[in-house]
Amino acid sequence: MSDIPAGLETLDFSYTGGRPVGPFAPVLVGVVGSGNLEVLLEASAGPACAVRIETSARGFAPIWQAVVDDFHARHALAGLRVSINDMGATPAVVSLRLDQAVAELPKEAP
Repeated sequence: MSDIPAGLETLDFSYTGGRPVGPFAPVLVGVVGSGNLEVLLEASAGPACAVRIETSARGFAPIWQAVVDDFHARHALAGLRVSINDMGATPAVVSLRLDQAVAELPKEAP
């Protein structure tokens, strides 16, 4: 039996972004379901890129940290709130969904 408690795990990460995205309508990509996830991007005030992850796969915080660190290193966005609702997606799928969401931002945004 696992010593990891049942239920969702919530992880929060925050980065100081270098490229403000400016105002935009919320962007939603993906579908929460077996083995997948959804990513919601919303504009926020300030220089931060805040990421909140709610996942059914408990105990994987170091892997989530690596995936989100990589996302920030590639995009370094500011004024952004990222919400991820996960049902056990692989790191590759998480990166794909994050990139899909960024691609939906207004063209002025990087």
